[in-house]
Amino acid sequence: MEQTTVLIIGAGPAGLAAAARLRRKGIAFEILEQNEAVAASWRRHYDRLHLHTVKEHSYLPFMEFPGHYPRYVSRRMLLDYFEAYAKEFDIRPHFGEAVASIRPGEGAWEVHTRSGKTFAAPHVVVATGLNRVPNRPRYEGEERFQGQILHSRQYKNYSPFCNQRVLVVGFGNTGAEIALDLSENGIPTCLSVRGAVNVVPRDFLGNPTQKTAFTLAKLPTWLGDWIGAQVQRLAFGDLRPYGLTPSDMPPARQLRETGKTPVIDIGTVEQIKAGKIRVKPGIRRFTETGARFEDGTEEPVDTVILATGYRAMLEDFLPFTDGLFDRYGIPKEVAGKGKYKGLYFLGFDNYKPGGGLGVIRQDSEAVVEAIISEAG
Repeated sequence: MEQTTVLIIGAGPAGLAAAARLRRKGIAFEILEQNEAVAASWRRHYDRLHLHTVKEHSYLPFMEFPGHYPRYVSRRMLLDYFEAYAKEFDIRPHFGEAVASIRPGEGAWEVHTRSGKTFAAPHVVVATGLNRVPNRPRYEGEERFQGQILHSRQYKNYSPFCNQRVLVVGFGNTGAEIALDLSENGIPTCLSVRGAVNVVPRDFLGNPTQKTAFTLAKLPTWLGDWIGAQVQRLAFGDLRPYGLTPSDMPPARQLRETGKTPVIDIGTVEQIKAGKIRVKPGIRRFTETGARFEDGTEEPVDTVILATGYRAMLEDFLPFTDGLFDRYGIPKEVAGKGKYKGLYFLGFDNYKPGGGLGVIRQDSEAVVEAIISEAG
């Protein structure tokens, strides 16, 4: 059994941020990573991905992005940054170590890995992220469908789908951008949108929407929500003629109350208005050659890409989770209480404006301060 003061699970952005802060404080730690490199999830994302948040608010603790990086950092540049970050703070994860269980032990938490190793630490930082397990819904008749059904995690770029008809399911940021990537490259694309949507422009009148969100967050909530709704209306107009039903909930309120980020548009709405992406309702069932939708229409389809999100699924390795999660299955606090004392959850806070990396930078400080406080 290997013992340490703090054990971090996951070497993505959240795990790296916690490790850097612990290093600065001189607190001993070890870090486990089930893959063979830091930021493994970012390596699997599609090629064209850029951050939707500006670089000056999206860096990790103590190390801003290089000056030559663009305002919206690319996936490749982000990977270079994460690797440089690990080197800068001498972060050396135990690679290939997938956690099987976290159990309370004698004065410490015991973490057992699938390779048979055991680590003990009074403080365990769970940094496995919101996107750990793909959410793969099942549909009536999909076994009859003669095409292929993929999860968006398997999508890298448009090239394998040339000369195909593609249906993208889900109008979150991933689904919107995959549909855009396909349609911009001449691939007939449909986008299945099941419910009401909240869309905001990435930039409005030359200003990043992220910075506008920070300003609106300082106002009374009713006023900030009203202004956000007006920005939507001015940016896009009425989207109902194009098959998109606007949400009754303003974008900032949606984030604040549900943790669900509005779609940050970088061109998908324009493609929809131009008829290059055709919006369809939810899928009722699959046929041999395509899909039938809730409005009774059918479309011939060769490939379906399910941009249906992910789940954190912490219950896979935590022996008990009662009282830990909110109604969306996300930890309620960054520092566990009661029987969860000594456990910390970093990278799960999706309720604040400003983007995931900026929130991680803030919350990692709270986590390390809580560790110091509990260590006494």
